[in-house]
Amino acid sequence: MAESQKHLSHKFQIDLGSFYTPEHLVEIAFKIIGRNIENTKDFVLADTSCGYGSFLLSKSFKKILGADIDEQAISQAKKKTTNVEFFVNNSLKNISRQSFNLSEKDKLIIIGNPPYNDTTSIIRREMKDKALTDEIDQDVKTRDLGMSFLLSYDKLKADYICILHPLSYLIKKTNFALLRKLAKNYRLTDSLIISSREFSDTSRSMAFPILIAFYKRDQEGMDYDYIKDYGFKVKDDGVFRLSDFDTIANYVQKYPNKKYLNEQDKPVAKFWTLRDINALRRNRTFIDSDTYNTVYVLMEKLPYYCYIDVFKQYVDKMPYFIGNCDVIIDNDEFIKIKECFIYQSVKTNPVLRNIEFRETPDAKLKIDNYFKKLLTKKLGEKYAANFN
Repeated sequence: MAESQKHLSHKFQIDLGSFYTPEHLVEIAFKIIGRNIENTKDFVLADTSCGYGSFLLSKSFKKILGADIDEQAISQAKKKTTNVEFFVNNSLKNISRQSFNLSEKDKLIIIGNPPYNDTTSIIRREMKDKALTDEIDQDVKTRDLGMSFLLSYDKLKADYICILHPLSYLIKKTNFALLRKLAKNYRLTDSLIISSREFSDTSRSMAFPILIAFYKRDQEGMDYDYIKDYGFKVKDDGVFRLSDFDTIANYVQKYPNKKYLNEQDKPVAKFWTLRDINALRRNRTFIDSDTYNTVYVLMEKLPYYCYIDVFKQYVDKMPYFIGNCDVIIDNDEFIKIKECFIYQSVKTNPVLRNIEFRETPDAKLKIDNYFKKLLTKKLGEKYAANFN
């Protein structure tokens, strides 16, 4: 964030989800618009969470609108440009074209980097001001401000949407379901994955994937199968397609399973609830206590949980853009060397001391080669370089 953009305290940045957009990312967004819309001079350009107005400096549009709940940010934005109509308001309250002086006939492109902030997250929950999320129209209200903004664009009937948002909004099935109103009327037609580390004030310890997404209003819409098969371009290089990967969710129980156990079931280990790869970085794997987050592991599934445990040991070598996915696996190749994963896991986890295993001195080498082959096969040699 530039020096003049530091008027928000860290707490208020968390409350608003406000992190300002570097200029080079703004340029990418406009390049995406340029290659998808032939004549932008017929369109109104609007950023309904405009902050300091980084996305409002173009002159290639019929009219430009900027809105933000932060009056001081709008005050700064006005110093940058003279051809923008500004509004100080909550763009998620009383959503309508009329509130932005737009007619139903105006062709509309919405651009920007709306705040994204999971309002239900236990992380820094005490820092989040509930009042900021209460004043939202009920039909766009979700657990995440960014999703609410996406739904608001549908209410405004934007012809095109070009915004930055977490990749997880689309590739996590539960998140995609929350966007069903948008998905019914829009189709993702262009995009680019970037790292959150391109923002100087976010992801100080862990990067997550952000999508510069271009949506076109389309009566066919899109479903989750469309997203699974969609080829997301990665800024560094290559294409990420969700359907290219098999995941551990197809082989294990990720969530607490005590109520599903039968009397004859004899768990041999206990495991912490599994979410996505980024959560695996933070969370434990094997545990020795009964908690509300315990997954009870039966012997036939132990190799897969050992796989997850070893995957955690390698997680920092994985591409950042798969961080919101379930743990990836090549099951056929894994089966060939599953004893290596059991050996590697047991020897590094005291809670597994009662598990019998076969000595496998070359386990680490075989595991390295396994992950290298997996990433090369699915993403290309560049993303397997960390295993050389």
